[in-house]
Amino acid sequence: MKTRCYSILTLFCYFFISRYAAHATPYDYSFTNECLENPKNPQYNGGIVVNPEFKEGLKGWASFGNAKLQVQRSETGNEFIVAHQRNQSFDSASQEFFMDHEKLYTFSAWVQISNGDDAIVVATFSTPTGFYDAGSTMAKSGCWSMLKGGITVNQSGSTQLYFQSKNVSIDIWVDSVSLQPFTQEDWEAHQYQSIEKVRKSNVKIHVVDSEGKPLTNQTITISQKLANFPFGCAINTNILTNQAYKNWFTSRFKYTTFENEMKWYTNERVQNQEDYSSSDALLEFTKSNGISVRGHNVFWDDPKYQPSWVPNLEPQKLADATTKRIKSVMGRYSGQVIAWDVVNENMHFDFLERKLGRMGSSSKFYSMASVIDGHADLFLNEYNTIEEPGDRLSSPDSYLKKIEEIRSGGYHGPLSIGLEGHFTNVNIPYMRSAIDKLASSRLPIWITELDVKPGPNQGELLEQVLREAHAHPAVNGIVLWSAWSPKGCYRMCLTDNDFRTLATGDVVDRIIKEFFGVVVTGTTDGEGFYETSLIHGDYEVSYPNEKDVKLTRISRDFKVDTLGYSEDFLYVKILG
Repeated sequence: MKTRCYSILTLFCYFFISRYAAHATPYDYSFTNECLENPKNPQYNGGIVVNPEFKEGLKGWASFGNAKLQVQRSETGNEFIVAHQRNQSFDSASQEFFMDHEKLYTFSAWVQISNGDDAIVVATFSTPTGFYDAGSTMAKSGCWSMLKGGITVNQSGSTQLYFQSKNVSIDIWVDSVSLQPFTQEDWEAHQYQSIEKVRKSNVKIHVVDSEGKPLTNQTITISQKLANFPFGCAINTNILTNQAYKNWFTSRFKYTTFENEMKWYTNERVQNQEDYSSSDALLEFTKSNGISVRGHNVFWDDPKYQPSWVPNLEPQKLADATTKRIKSVMGRYSGQVIAWDVVNENMHFDFLERKLGRMGSSSKFYSMASVIDGHADLFLNEYNTIEEPGDRLSSPDSYLKKIEEIRSGGYHGPLSIGLEGHFTNVNIPYMRSAIDKLASSRLPIWITELDVKPGPNQGELLEQVLREAHAHPAVNGIVLWSAWSPKGCYRMCLTDNDFRTLATGDVVDRIIKEFFGVVVTGTTDGEGFYETSLIHGDYEVSYPNEKDVKLTRISRDFKVDTLGYSEDFLYVKILG
């Protein structure tokens, strides 16, 4: 996506977007996780899809591979296409499109399988530069499941949509297909509209003198002191002995995650010899600077990242060790962190679940965690859910299934969704659709470890991801995974070793200035009023005091939060 305008041009840029937004097709954030007797109508009336509901037979559709196609009608009169006699995973129904590399495409369809157990059905596009998955769903027999995704293409040209499933013994049924293109300006308009609706509220400032008379044509300054939306960056022990690192970090962030210092392999390298010195020191630093901490992590299901003594434990001794671990780390820091990644990456890996029982062990951990620290949010945490549409292990469907497993194992308390966000490929339409699907759970969602692979356009891609994440109405917080080290960061540094910002750091500073360090200057009208729209957070409004030279400014603190209706105004009176 193209870079936006900033500084003085920001207001003009938003004015342009808001005007353009009136003519843009609104984005449909909806997703239905239920399996329905009849599919819903296609989003955007099908967009550029020919014959999206198969009311005109096979018009616009052809066989991909060697599948046989036919249109069938259900007892309720619903028409749909069936791909049968499938011998290869890709044998299915297909439609050809011309796709523009400068546009962003959102895709959806409703799918069903003819028989048998649930099967993953994938929507794939054959493009001039390769094959790309747009999204997938766990399809069932007997009811319709919604498949939602998105795609951009590297090169304009002819593309072919088709569906695939590794289970060739099933017929694939498809209905209500939609492929909707959006321009870059459309997409930015969606983000702008979402921020205006979800992240901001209207504010009316009334400035009067000590006798209650309005101060007209009075210049006032509104300064944001703290944003409601958490935006942070990981740190490590390097910050404790580096004043430049401290200065750079504390001037920007009020939220953080410790990179490795709270992990089991750090806290208990040798069995029964616990060491919390590093995490204690970091927590003391964050407390003294008013920085909130996400606890990361209690358990990591990857066998490579266990303490060296853990893999050889017998199941009962492992169970005892995990109980000791969760009581130790969470008991020590209970009430001092805002969240815990209780189980990390247990969709890709299953070390603890395999040893202790897949259906019960994670549920037990969350049940224990909710008792030990009932004030912190309890997260699952996983990668590639929003980054890679081809990763079936952690797809949105797999994530929602994992939540169901934890619930069925006996834990019914609060849960939050952690999306790591380690981007190698940036597919913004897919990212948005994946979050749409997860939002159907109605659970809080954070981007917990955001970074973008190194490359010449790393900063540009980071900005795309950051703006998309912040604008999505279901996202509740963002933490960057850019803890500094003199030997280099994990994948993405924001500064050099002298703490001069890199291109990625410049992006972060712009985002902070725009959303997390807002300063607005305005002039009151003839009745002493000034109206504006502000990002939710804590503010100070002030104006010069011309009567008392000892008191140079008159000011008042106030808070902007969600209002009941978009037309409501938060009323703030500042008395001179």
